[in-house]
Amino acid sequence: MAIRVVLAEDNALLRAGVAKLLAAADDLELVGTASDLDGLLAAVEDAAPDVVVTDIRMPPTGTDEGIRVALRLREERPHVGVVVLSQHVAATYALALLEGGAEGRAYLLKDRVAEVGELVEAVRAVAAGGSVIDPKVVESLVSARRPVRSDLDRLTPRELEVLGEIARGKSNGAIAASLVLSERAVEKHSNSIFSKLGLAEEPDVNRRVKAVLVYLEQGGGG
Repeated sequence: MAIRVVLAEDNALLRAGVAKLLAAADDLELVGTASDLDGLLAAVEDAAPDVVVTDIRMPPTGTDEGIRVALRLREERPHVGVVVLSQHVAATYALALLEGGAEGRAYLLKDRVAEVGELVEAVRAVAAGGSVIDPKVVESLVSARRPVRSDLDRLTPRELEVLGEIARGKSNGAIAASLVLSERAVEKHSNSIFSKLGLAEEPDVNRRVKAVLVYLEQGGGG
């Protein structure tokens, strides 16, 4: 069965170009397009997509409509993947996108979307519950504490398991159930992970997101 995709982009030429890229993939079906926030919400309601591909900035405000839609879908339609397209590397937007977990979310820069297969692969990845973060965005988010290749090697096998569950967007309670641990044990493992990755002084949301980014960057997701 084809992956159903709704596309939102206010620039008509770019919208047509992205639509063409999506249509070229045999396993994707473009079931709706929109040029603003209201149109996107209506398209999601009407077409029931598997994945939404959306610009960050659209009418009516031209600020963070794409991020707001992603957060809303996380609450109302958690099975719907979201690929956010951005003109610039914006760490604050990336953090907001991943606040509820990295599962089913992608953040790509528009100047890389035309590269062969990148957008299509991102759509496939988020439809399957995976994550794709543009390398330039990862670099921006972790540059203050640039990890070395051995960062994940500092973690114990159990800590790697916990971090893998965090990367799937799970809460401490869900991680505890999955790994047959107490929530207190998960919290202790998480704090140890953050400390070993140099994130001990970060706000909690930022720590979880940045830990996931280090995990993805260094191949922890397999």
